[in-house]
Amino acid sequence: MTDPDAPPPAQPRNPLHGLTLEAIVTALVDEYGWPGLDERIPLRCFAFDPSVKSSLKFLRKTPWAREKVESLYLFMLRDLKREEQGREPR
Repeated sequence: MTDPDAPPPAQPRNPLHGLTLEAIVTALVDEYGWPGLDERIPLRCFAFDPSVKSSLKFLRKTPWAREKVESLYLFMLRDLKREEQGREPR
């Protein structure tokens, strides 16, 4: 039996660990803007009168959409890391 007061196991290899959905959506909007986000994941909450609050409300109720947003966030992180490595002198 596990201790309910014990902290959850560490997830050092999970880039989403410790991030809130709000932080993920905000980072994606900062990187792509609302039109770019809607282009990559066509959802009404990104296309019509978009806001972080309305997007969070929809994504929390819609697991498949949340998965798409999390996948795009991971893609963005990989892409940014690739760009960063490309600029370093070898």
